[in-house]
Amino acid sequence: MRLTGKVAIVTGAAGGIGAATAARFAAEGASVACVDRRAEAVEELARRIGANALGIAADVASPDGNARMVEQTVRRFGGLDILHANAAVQIMGRIEDTGPEQWDQLHAVNLRGVYLGVQAALPALRERGGGSIVITASLLGIVGDPDLPAYGAMKGGLRSMTRALATAHGPESIRVNTICPGDVETELLDDFFAFQPDPDAARARLAERYPLRRFAAPEDVAAAALFLASDDAAYITGTDLVVDGGLLARIY
Repeated sequence: MRLTGKVAIVTGAAGGIGAATAARFAAEGASVACVDRRAEAVEELARRIGANALGIAADVASPDGNARMVEQTVRRFGGLDILHANAAVQIMGRIEDTGPEQWDQLHAVNLRGVYLGVQAALPALRERGGGSIVITASLLGIVGDPDLPAYGAMKGGLRSMTRALATAHGPESIRVNTICPGDVETELLDDFFAFQPDPDAARARLAERYPLRRFAAPEDVAAAALFLASDDAAYITGTDLVVDGGLLARIY
């Protein structure tokens, strides 16, 4: 029970990594606010988790949405100790095929949305004497994919922002780290394969590239988020935790 007495917000909680993390945080003793634009999905998740969970329908691309998620969390649970900024969208396409509207949509959620969430959460974290911010970046913030240049740019921006936040707020006992997953069995991965000429062949070929010969389950990433959110990582800030089944370790 590594999060007993803690209060956490998890964005993008309607499915995938967010849903798995919210459930894992709650299982470790935290009270959890599950945040997503999909109201029915987060309310159902909160019901499954139990009395120590709250579903909040909010758009992280909106300043009002971020302010509301923090306000409702603090009102319900009395404070805030952990922010897992996880919400993201993905749009496939090489740079010449990516229109300004698509770029702006990715920026609004994947980068600006995290900035807004951190900005809204900081006063509540200070009130508790510190806390942990865990940001879901991506392996594509470290290496490149020709079909996801805008997505990678936003995730790389998160890594840079994390270092700035860690240095700024370390004196307040607020730790900030990123998780950089490889491919995870989520809707975003399904969308990626659907974009390929032969989705089944692409899936088999990519899985073979991983030393562990599989893609991550959302629970694999949730375990990493739990570690960074907990006191087990009390002296870790301003860094990336790569969760990629060994993919980055290989050269060919």
